[in-house]
Amino acid sequence: MLDRPGNLFPQSAVQAATAALLMWTAAAGAAWPQGASPPSSLGIQAPAEQAVQPQSAPAPPQPAREENPGLFDEIGKMFDRLPTLKGPQETLDNLNTRARDAAKDASDSLSRLARPSSMVAGRTICPVSADGAADCQLGADKLCQAKGFKAGKSLNTDSAETCSAKVLIPGRARKPDDCRTDHYVTSALCQ
Repeated sequence: MLDRPGNLFPQSAVQAATAALLMWTAAAGAAWPQGASPPSSLGIQAPAEQAVQPQSAPAPPQPAREENPGLFDEIGKMFDRLPTLKGPQETLDNLNTRARDAAKDASDSLSRLARPSSMVAGRTICPVSADGAADCQLGADKLCQAKGFKAGKSLNTDSAETCSAKVLIPGRARKPDDCRTDHYVTSALCQ
C-alpha cells in the first residue's frame, strides 16, 4: 500500500486526485463570465500534458427579455410608483421636534393652570369706552395690578351716581348732564 516508507498515499492516488482537481478547475473556469479570471488552483500545478485548454467559443448572447405582465412584474411596478420614504435619521428628527413642541405646549398649559389665583377686594372705577359703555375688564386689571398681580377678572361690580356740586344749590332745577352713573369693580380674581 505504501510506495515508499514515510509516504501515506500511493503515487497513483496522488495523480488521480490531481487530475480530478484539474478537471474541476477547468469546468469552473469555463463557467466564469468572459473577462473574469477563474479562481486559482490553490497552488497546485499540473504537468503540461494534463493541462486542459478552456473553450474559446463565445456563448451566444441572450435574447432581450420580453415584457411579461405577470404578478411579479405588476408588483414591481407598484413598488416603483411608491413615494420615497424618509430615512431613519430624518424620521427621528421629525419625531423629536413634534415631541418637544408637545411638551412645551403642555408646560405652558400647566403653568397657566398652576399660577396662583387670589381674590382681591377693592374699589376701582371702570373706564368708559368710546361707545359710552363701562369697561369693567380694564377696571379688574387695574385693581389686580394695584395688588401686585398681572391681570384679573371682575367678580363683583357696583354702580353709583356721581353729581356735580350744582345739584346742591337750593332752588336750582336739576339738568340731565348734572349727574352720571359710574361703575366700579369691587372684587376680582387675580392671576
